[in-house]
Amino acid sequence: MSDTEPVPAATVVLIRENTEQQELEVLLVQRNARLVFHGGHWVFPGGRLDNEDFGDAELPRLEYPAALRAAVRETREEAGIEIAEEQLIHTAHWTTPPKLPRRFCTWFFLCPLYQAVEVKVDNDEILDYRWLSPNAAIAAAEGDSMVLPRPTLTTLRDLSGHATLPSLLSGLARAKIRVFPENSLYYRPKEMGCFLD
Repeated sequence: MSDTEPVPAATVVLIRENTEQQELEVLLVQRNARLVFHGGHWVFPGGRLDNEDFGDAELPRLEYPAALRAAVRETREEAGIEIAEEQLIHTAHWTTPPKLPRRFCTWFFLCPLYQAVEVKVDNDEILDYRWLSPNAAIAAAEGDSMVLPRPTLTTLRDLSGHATLPSLLSGLARAKIRVFPENSLYYRPKEMGCFLD
C-alpha cells in the first residue's frame, strides 16, 4: 500500500494577553464529533488550502502565500474573526505520519491579538470554543477533559513559558521554524518560493 499524499493546510494560533491573570490565552475550537479527522478534538482554527487560496490560475502555485490566505479564510469561517496576513508569524510545519488514511502538511501561524474580538463558531464543523492559557489547556488534556492532537499539545507546550506577548514575540524572533518531522519533504521554506509540483 502506498502512502497517502498529504494535503496542504494552514492553522492559526490566535493568542492574547489576559492582563488580570497575567498570562497568555489561546483560542481553541472544538470540532464536531461527526468529522472524520480529529472529530470532537480541540484544535486551533485551520483547514486545507483551497484552489481559491492560490489566486490567479495563470501564476505559479506558491504554497506559502496560499497558506497565508487559507489561514485568514479559515479563521473567519471557523471562529468569525477577521485577521490580516500581515499579522501572521510562521512558527512551525507539521506533516501527518505516513500510512495514515488522511494526511496533511500544515503551516502553523501565530496571530497576536491586541484588541478584544468576538468569537462566532459555525455550529456545524465547529461547535464550541474556549480561551485558555497554554498551561490550563495542557492540564485539561492531561486530565482527559479535552482531547488535543499532538501538534496542538506541542504548540501549547512551546507557548507555556511566556506570560506576555512581548516576551513571546522576542522568543520567536530568535527561534527557528520547527518542522515535524525534521527534514520533511513537504516543507518548502518561503525563501525557496514554495512551488507546488
